[in-house]
Order: sequence, then C-alpha cells, then structure tokens
Amino acid sequence: MLRGFRRGARDAGPAPAGADARRGPAAPGETGDPGDAGHRLRAPSRLHAFNRYEIKYLVDVAVVDELRAEIERRLDRDRHCGEDGYGVWSVYYDTRTLRFYWEKIEGLRFRRKLRVRHYGDRFGVHADTPVFVEIKQRVNRVTQKRRVCLPYRDALLLCDGRRMVEHEPGQRAFLDEVLDLVCRLDLRATAITGYQRHAYLGRDADVGLRVTFDRRIRGRDRDFHLGADAENRFIVPPHKAIMEVKANERVPYWLTDLTAKRNLQVVRISKYCQSVEAYGLAPRSIFHVPADGLGDACGPEAGPRTALFGAALSPGTAMSAAALPGSTLPGGNLSGTTLPGTTLEV
Repeated sequence: MLRGFRRGARDAGPAPAGADARRGPAAPGETGDPGDAGHRLRAPSRLHAFNRYEIKYLVDVAVVDELRAEIERRLDRDRHCGEDGYGVWSVYYDTRTLRFYWEKIEGLRFRRKLRVRHYGDRFGVHADTPVFVEIKQRVNRVTQKRRVCLPYRDALLLCDGRRMVEHEPGQRAFLDEVLDLVCRLDLRATAITGYQRHAYLGRDADVGLRVTFDRRIRGRDRDFHLGADAENRFIVPPHKAIMEVKANERVPYWLTDLTAKRNLQVVRISKYCQSVEAYGLAPRSIFHVPADGLGDACGPEAGPRTALFGAALSPGTAMSAAALPGSTLPGGNLSGTTLPGTTLEV
C-alpha cells in the first residue's frame, strides 16, 4: 500500500527542475549536516520538489505554549527556531483578476501560486539577502512545493523585471517555468503576509513530520519590498494562531490523540486569501468566520465529521482530528474569509 502511495505521489506532479541550487543558507526545516540520517526526509533541498499533506487548525494563542510543550516531548525544535521563533515574510503574485485567489476559493483540484519568501528579520533584507522563489501547488489533496534560493535582487529581476537571471545549470527548467507564469499570466505582486513561527521536526518513527505554530499573522496590499518599513494589518485575529501539521504519509496516533483531546478542528485557511480580503481586493467568501472565534459551519459543503485516526493519508480519505486539507468540518471554512475588526500592526 505504501509503495503504491509513494509511486502515486511521484506521478502527481512535475519532477525537480534540478538537483542543486545556488548556495545559500538553509531554510528553516532544512539541515546542512550530511550525517543526519533523516535530513533528506525531514525537509526538501534548496532546489526541490516534494509531496505532502497539510492539515491546519485555528487555535487560541493562550493554549499555544501548552501545545508546544506537549509537541516538544516527541519532536525536535527546528534549529532555526529560538524561544521567540522566527519571522516568515512572503510576497504573493497573482493576475489582475486574482486567478490564484479564486482557484483557492473555488477549491480547484489543481491550483498553484507563486511567491517570494524570506525567513528572518524583514528589516535586514537587502539586495544580497538570500530569498526563496517558490511555486506551491495543489494536486487533488497533495501539496507540492518547488523553490530555488536566489539573492533578493535576482528574485525581483525574475518576478518583477521578467528577465532571466544568473543561475546554475540545474535551475534552468524551474526558472523558465517561473518566467513563463509571470509573463504569460501577467503576474504582479498582489499581497504580502508575515508571521512569527515556531517549528518542530519529527524524529525516529516520525521522520518526515513537521508541525508549525504561526502567530501574529499580518499582511498588506502595497509596499511590496520585503524590507519596507510599512504598516501591516492583522489578517487573522491576534488572539488566534494557526497550527499546521505537514506529513509525508501519515499522522501518528499520538498527534491525532492530542488534537482530539484538545478538541481542535480542521480549518481551510489561506494566509494569502486572508490578506486579499482584509484589504477588500476581493469580496468576502460565503464561509465567513466571526472575528471572536469559530462559528458554525456555513455553506453547502458543511458536513459531518468522519474519524480515522492514525490511518495512512491517501487521497479521498476523510478524517476528523487528522482530516486532510479540503475536508469541511463543523467549525467553518476559513479559506479566503475576511475577519472584521482587524487592527493595524507593523
């Protein structure tokens, strides 16, 4: 069964554009120690493609530290993650008509988005700062991500200037794809998101598992330079955090037990869509969620829970505490919703 799953995952999307990338610092979640037996499974290489499932929960900030304490008993803290976590800032590109946004809202089985991402202090970003140009796509229920590390000036030249940049031979196919998307769809910077992240990596039997907690989730619709001293707005209420489980094949029993014990409910939430709607770039989704927390599920897709704890994650499987992305559960669908009463924050 697992052999079939792995074969299907390999066939689900394009292969890596190359094996190497321009040298830069490892992104959070990556490890540069070749002696680490699980390093290739724990995180992708600097130019990579991988398949995984992503499961998101909206939790109260007040309980995040308790959840982290329980997680730390079984998972290793990301080596880039100090006590305060690390910043993640992303510029998303879209068409004039917000094609990628609407593909997410409408739940297309195949969809993708282009972004430039920086890990760390945004005020330290300059022309030579390594950033990641990423294509993140969804094929049915599987998330695939490919990216390459470039100096920020080259990332801007590629995505904004629409020109090929200096690269290593193995990067050419991926950069051609980015350039084709930008030129053919007339993509432009549309929204920016930023948040503070704590990340944990699986070990032993849980190698390949990754759990993250994102707090202070903010965004803006202008001043798209990553290092800009610009005003941001909370696009998710500041008393809420997003817990995300990323698994290659299965969610372990202990983690599904933890989410069930805490009565955590799966949500479909896109930080990019939240930013788009927070600034009125698109009308509010029918899956509206009040700012004071999760309400009842609304919309035609709302349905009952189906429990299947600890089972292998295969396309078409319905789950509750370990539900696959795209499942609609009581608690509402947050994808692309506007949360009223948001406040401004830098």
